[in-house]
Amino acid sequence: MARLSTLPLDGAESLVSLRAEVPEPLLEAMRQFIERHPNWDQYRLFQAALAGFLVQNGIRNRGVTRCYLANLFPGHQAFSAPAA
Repeated sequence: MARLSTLPLDGAESLVSLRAEVPEPLLEAMRQFIERHPNWDQYRLFQAALAGFLVQNGIRNRGVTRCYLANLFPGHQAFSAPAA
């Protein structure tokens, strides 16, 4: 079961802390991936996986799409924050 708590940010968006139980094989695969890709951490991996799943399954939301693209192209500022 997942538990959520919201963390306010300076701006229109907020972060939500998510705690979830995952099967051991997923956790081990995540650890192995992060060890091989030091520019990734558990937070970026989870955000990319969740955003990718939502985008690929038809969710049409600018914030979700922005998160998806920001994780695919981390150096591009255009995907990191909403346009002013």
